[in-house]
Amino acid sequence: MRPLFDFIKRFNYVFLFFLLEVVAIILVARNSYYQNSKLVSWGNSVAGTCYQGVSSVSDYFGLKAENDHLAAENAELRRQLASSYISYTDSVFTVGDTTYKRHYTYTEAQVIKSSWTHDKNYLMINKGRNHGVKTDMAVISPQGIVGVVLNTTANFATVMPVLHPDSRNSVKVSRSDLIGTLVWDGKDYRYGTVVDIPTTYKLYKGDTIVTSGFANDFPKNIPVGYIEDASSEEGSGFYRIKVRLATDFVNLAHVYVVDNHFKAEQDALMQATHQDPQSK
Repeated sequence: MRPLFDFIKRFNYVFLFFLLEVVAIILVARNSYYQNSKLVSWGNSVAGTCYQGVSSVSDYFGLKAENDHLAAENAELRRQLASSYISYTDSVFTVGDTTYKRHYTYTEAQVIKSSWTHDKNYLMINKGRNHGVKTDMAVISPQGIVGVVLNTTANFATVMPVLHPDSRNSVKVSRSDLIGTLVWDGKDYRYGTVVDIPTTYKLYKGDTIVTSGFANDFPKNIPVGYIEDASSEEGSGFYRIKVRLATDFVNLAHVYVVDNHFKAEQDALMQATHQDPQSK
């Protein structure tokens, strides 16, 4: 306490000067309308600047909560898209059936661990079996395709992204509906490769690649990427297409797990078809 008194005693003339200055400003402001208005304007400007600074700091620390809210809202909006429903127009359905039955639902999740520079990359998300996440479910981002659920626990799941040599996804050229397969060569996380498209068709740089919907996981027309270059594999009759991926895996924070409500039925039907001797 004594050092404080010593400090005040040492600089008492300075404190007295500032006190007199404040008193003088108050007296001038009270007796002059012009000076009063200027002082108030200056005070409001200073206060506004301070409030803006505080607001900016508060907004910054509130970004995570806001992003979580927006991701959940986007998941709900995706559920309402027409592509998330399957249409029935047959009038013989029993009472209680609706014209549209939900085909896909979306569960928002956060990426809590990821890699994109390895030969075999994986993601981990903060949703698992307790949230309805199952093996082989598709995973997408607000930008486009991400990958497929590989394993699950009660509260977490790992995802095999398209940045994995074992990843295979059915895609198409949006402009012409040409069907191909998206693979990854293990080199650059920014690019994938589309194969199995015949060279008899014309391709253009910048053409959009989207999911075909032929597999039982991804809905159709989810963005995959954009054609950077297309070369012909000698003697194969097929293109090898370099695609710049739509999803930014480096900054991937939020994803959506896609639940195809008809996947089990579709898979069972295909399995039965392959086992049917008449189908061989």
